[in-house]
Amino acid sequence: MSTAAFQTGILLVASQRELRRELFDALDREGHPTIHSARDMTHAAILLEGREPLALIVVVFDGDGRAGTTVCEQLRLLPSCVDAPIIAVLVDEATIKPGQLPPMVGGWLFASQIGSELIARWQQLRGGAQLQVAEPVANPSPASSLVLPATTSDYRFIFEDGDGDWLIVDPAAERVVEANPAYIRHSGLANSLLTSMPLTEVLIFETVGLEKALFDADRRWLACRRKSVRGHDIGEASVRRVRHSGREMLALVFRSASASVRPAVALGVLARLLSGNHDDASLPETARLLLDEMDLDYLAVWSARPEESSVPVQIVQRWRGEEQVWPGPQLQSSLRLVLGGRTLLHPHDAKRLAEVDPLINLLGLRGFVGLPLLDERRSVLGALLAGSRHPFSEPGIVEPVLHCAAAHFAHMLELRRTREQGRAEGLLDALTGLPNRLLFNDRLDTIIREANRTGETFAVLFVDLDRFKFINDTLGHAVGDQVLVAVTQRLRSSVRASDTVARYAGDEFIIVLRHIVKTDDVLRVADKIVQLMEAPLHLEDGPELQVTASIGISYFPEDALDAETLLKHADEAMYAAKSLGRNNYRVYDVSPAQEQQNAALKARLRHAEGNGELRVFYQPQISAETEDIVGMEALLRWEHPELGHIGPGFFIPLAEETGLIVSIGEWVLRTACKQAKAWDERFGLRLRLGVNLSAVQLMQPDLPDVVESVLEESGLDPGLLELEVTESISIKAAPNLMDNMQKLYKLGCHIAIDDFGTGAASLDYLRKLPADRIKIDQSFVRNIGVDPDDEAIVRATIEMAHRLKRGVVAEGVEIEQHLQFLRANHCDELQGYLFCRPLPHSGFERLLGERERLLSGQGLSAVSA
Repeated sequence: MSTAAFQTGILLVASQRELRRELFDALDREGHPTIHSARDMTHAAILLEGREPLALIVVVFDGDGRAGTTVCEQLRLLPSCVDAPIIAVLVDEATIKPGQLPPMVGGWLFASQIGSELIARWQQLRGGAQLQVAEPVANPSPASSLVLPATTSDYRFIFEDGDGDWLIVDPAAERVVEANPAYIRHSGLANSLLTSMPLTEVLIFETVGLEKALFDADRRWLACRRKSVRGHDIGEASVRRVRHSGREMLALVFRSASASVRPAVALGVLARLLSGNHDDASLPETARLLLDEMDLDYLAVWSARPEESSVPVQIVQRWRGEEQVWPGPQLQSSLRLVLGGRTLLHPHDAKRLAEVDPLINLLGLRGFVGLPLLDERRSVLGALLAGSRHPFSEPGIVEPVLHCAAAHFAHMLELRRTREQGRAEGLLDALTGLPNRLLFNDRLDTIIREANRTGETFAVLFVDLDRFKFINDTLGHAVGDQVLVAVTQRLRSSVRASDTVARYAGDEFIIVLRHIVKTDDVLRVADKIVQLMEAPLHLEDGPELQVTASIGISYFPEDALDAETLLKHADEAMYAAKSLGRNNYRVYDVSPAQEQQNAALKARLRHAEGNGELRVFYQPQISAETEDIVGMEALLRWEHPELGHIGPGFFIPLAEETGLIVSIGEWVLRTACKQAKAWDERFGLRLRLGVNLSAVQLMQPDLPDVVESVLEESGLDPGLLELEVTESISIKAAPNLMDNMQKLYKLGCHIAIDDFGTGAASLDYLRKLPADRIKIDQSFVRNIGVDPDDEAIVRATIEMAHRLKRGVVAEGVEIEQHLQFLRANHCDELQGYLFCRPLPHSGFERLLGERERLLSGQGLSAVSA
């Protein structure tokens, strides 16, 4: 290390005390005299007040990396941190990937590598050195290695961002030094575990000994097994020599012999498909996601383009292998069949196609799927082809995900053609491809008419870019246009296929979010947009810009019943967001009279339980197979003496604001359990009782004791109580949640994940909570027959949940089409207005009595709902 590096300070930022200590010790051993150790950004700012420019900044990233990214961005604003190199340290449990680190980060390592790699990474940053992949040499010996020149692809890029599963191995110690993200992801083993195991436990070579494989290091593929969370993965490995941190090391790449895709991984892919945008720009990213996570070797998307010519056009192609001379589309018989509407499923026997399809033969594919891309009229828009050089070991997992991806790609192609047609008719914005003001106003009127008929709630978001005029005036309109196109892509990535994004005027955009169940869903989208906009924009041949947005939100029908007033209120809320500092969002404020009424309702709510104004309603859950009642969900209602029925979407937030939700939630639990016990004794149906738990309740340390007390008092069998946890609650942000759930599960209670698919925590919940059942959110169910993407998500979610041994309940079943689709796709249970609305105690008891009389042959009379 140079003398200059020792004349300035080093900053360490880590919330974990043990990591701060480990980082400090690693740098202190090098003799650096000035090391600042901070818990967070506030602490760091105090330590750096008046300091000279730093030589190095080290920031620990955990979770999804948002907190670490914010720290890096804020540090860059401090004079002493402007030019200092930043190294990111990833804890083993972090979900952020190295490729997702912010651009100001110059290097990274895992927390388990602090002692061995931190100083080497700093030296690389200071010297600008890049680690290179070694070329094979004739008659290799353990000491020989050849570093590629700096003009070729560097080793770190391949290691960190490539598709292969890589290990760096110390041949002398026969230990793993480092595993790349793909290897950790596919094996399921943390980097700290891999580096602590002998190499003989990590890899078992089948045809040669470990010592010979390491000695030869000749890049030949050797049959082997690798340690994984599943036991061992069968495959093959290739070994080569590299220089790593100035030392002679070995790089080893492993490829699996089977598509060892697990249900939890597949559900994660589905969630990312759902949350991604439907723009052409996302096609390559989606293709790479499928290739990587589903263990495919080949994937291609074709557009039929019948209006232009009879020759299909390839949209995207990914191949995990050497460069090929690809046969033309007219020679690919499988492609022609799929474009003709045929579905080809050959999970094990793709070789039978090789005689007539040169592509299958060329690539040596043994597993192959070809799916037509269909629009809503079932016309063929294109084709999805996917294959593997090995048989699909889990076709029941791979195929549903590919069907979902096909619906996703079809929607992209349909949007592309719609935009092209709209441009021709003057209804789409020429720059962004979004609906213009004329088309948007027509769509909004249509949405309002549908909402009046169906009772739907939706939200209007008015998005205005902050200080956009300054960009146009200083950098020119060409740069401004690039910014608008980039903003369009970010807005599209924030919403679902059923939502609408339009360019209203200049730098103003409008978003309509359909089928809103909870206002929190809208606020999450608004928060997501604000965060996406905060990330710097990297323009072609231009400067890096940061463009923020202010968002105003109004709701139908609460804020207005017509389009003009809805837009007016959203516009007013947007200006309120700007007046509060920009770069945020605001919901349209209610009138002073409404504020006064809210205050009065909060006061009234304190006495609602004692005054007998709160009611527990019950909605039956129906077996999809028999259509008999198998369970019920307890739902809270408030009957105000003057105002009448007040919806839970309105008063539940008031209860949470005032803290009353804890006592009210306990009252609901006691009332429902007591009633369920009485019905069980009278009718003997063993009906499962579902009770919702709010985020506030879940954070109460005495929740398990309260539930145990209620069960003892009521006498209800714990096996009949199912506690529902909404997916929007963050596992990390809710103290005591995991501990409470484990204790409740040990009591014998069942756990259900409510509103599944609406939050970002789908995979996290399935992995960490002892859940017995998932409830598919009604926003997806209502789109059955409307949105192919949501249909595919529902279909694949049911399949994956069953493979994870979870039951599935579909909420919001309202029409016969919903029932037929869900039954055809083997959903276990159904809940919705098609069967029965939520009923008060007396109505639900009458329903159970009618059921009993029906089964006894006395006939069934009408049940009032």
